[in-house]
Amino acid sequence: MHVLEIWYDSSRGNEGKELLCAFLKKLTNRSNLSLFCDLSRYLLCEVCVPDRSSLQLLEDRSIYNTLRAAVKRAHGDYGSALFNIGVIVKYLNAHTGVVLIRSRKKHYRLIWSALSFITCLENRGQMVQCFLNCLHVGGTIRTCQKFLVKYNRQQLHRMLPDCKTDAEKQEVRKAILSCSLSNVRDEEADEDGSDDDDDDDKET
Repeated sequence: MHVLEIWYDSSRGNEGKELLCAFLKKLTNRSNLSLFCDLSRYLLCEVCVPDRSSLQLLEDRSIYNTLRAAVKRAHGDYGSALFNIGVIVKYLNAHTGVVLIRSRKKHYRLIWSALSFITCLENRGQMVQCFLNCLHVGGTIRTCQKFLVKYNRQQLHRMLPDCKTDAEKQEVRKAILSCSLSNVRDEEADEDGSDDDDDDDKET
């Protein structure tokens, strides 16, 4: 007896999962059909630059292209092929340099390992010297959001003493507190199949 397995991208949400499974069972006349989630991992990273004003030059497309080139340089055609399957830059804050990268769970360590090969980003004909520091790896955007709230609080306490005027303090406070993944999380509110509990790592 053969088992028909169908994989779907869990980042699209669980809505209609049972209906889809029932429809496919009826269509294929198979009672032993299984529906599996293609689990995701989210890499919450920070773009570290000598001059923070250069962060304004960054775009998600430039980060995506640079990361793809780094994966190919580190892992060859195999890594390049895996990168093209499910890797997306979901979020970029040009004020704080926070980046959220989504990858399939099976391949996220390969993507993670390529971050160390990034030494600069090119955008609009300008080169920005930088490196990407992976702050947290989570199974859902929700866990990344929780970590980001704690991290922002730490950054706020660290940066405020360096501000010389009240205007600078207000600007720093506004930039850090505006760094939120809530908009991205709302887009994938039904991502409960993303296996949030295991294999979560953190690097600071």
